[in-house]
Amino acid sequence: MSIRRAVVTAAAPDQKSLPLQSLVDQRGEPKTALQLIADEAVGAGVEEICVIICPGEADNYEKAAGEHANRLTFIEQDNPRGYGDALFRARDFVGNDSFLHLVSDHVYISQRDEGCARQLVTLANEQTCAVSGVQATRENLLPYFGTIGGHRTGQRNDLYEVTKVLEKPTPTLAEQELNVAGLRASHYLCLSGMHVLTPTVMELLEQMILNLESGETIQLSPALNALAKRERYLAMEIKGRRYNIGVKYGLLKSQMALALSGKDRDEVLTEMLDLVAAQPESTSPIGNGR
Repeated sequence: MSIRRAVVTAAAPDQKSLPLQSLVDQRGEPKTALQLIADEAVGAGVEEICVIICPGEADNYEKAAGEHANRLTFIEQDNPRGYGDALFRARDFVGNDSFLHLVSDHVYISQRDEGCARQLVTLANEQTCAVSGVQATRENLLPYFGTIGGHRTGQRNDLYEVTKVLEKPTPTLAEQELNVAGLRASHYLCLSGMHVLTPTVMELLEQMILNLESGETIQLSPALNALAKRERYLAMEIKGRRYNIGVKYGLLKSQMALALSGKDRDEVLTEMLDLVAAQPESTSPIGNGR
């Protein structure tokens, strides 16, 4: 298995501006979120990147890609029918090859010298199968993520054979169907928006699209659930963290995580302490009520 292409989904109308947001990376250099995602892919050995976008956004994304612009191909998702539909738009781009897939509203920070995507691609090459990155997540965050069920492979503690994938399950459903032995209580393995996928996923998405009823949308999780029944499919707890820039304070948390893992850590910590010390003991956004 050789992973040379990546697909980045960025076509959700309410999230199209997120990859254009500016951050400062661990080396202290200003970059857009799209550049950070492209850095992640290129660091994993990817040569070409397809970005699925809203119609009319290509120029903005090309500018935001910086030094990676010449690697990018843009495909517009007109008549959008969900996340799975967006990914399927890249079928001709990936052809019959396995590929790396990343979402555009996450920032990844590795705890190793190798990036998060590189860890995933290395494992996929070794195991010659689809692999999704997962992160142990508290049950109150389940409404934001697809979640897997499965069991440890026995080879290593961070690797799981996937048996089921559900999209944004309720805590009750997760407790019934997605418990994984060895995790902390009330924690589940949620997808981290990073996958190495085989061409089978595109076949499954095509079948879903052909059977789509009017007004329905297609998510990726049902295709991954079907993949687990069709062929070997693994999940790995990546040595690193994902930060969702699309949630409340997500951009701030992502920036702080980058800063605290980078060369300006001491300076940022000092500034944070000064900021906290400068705040009054009790504050209220609506005053004291009088």
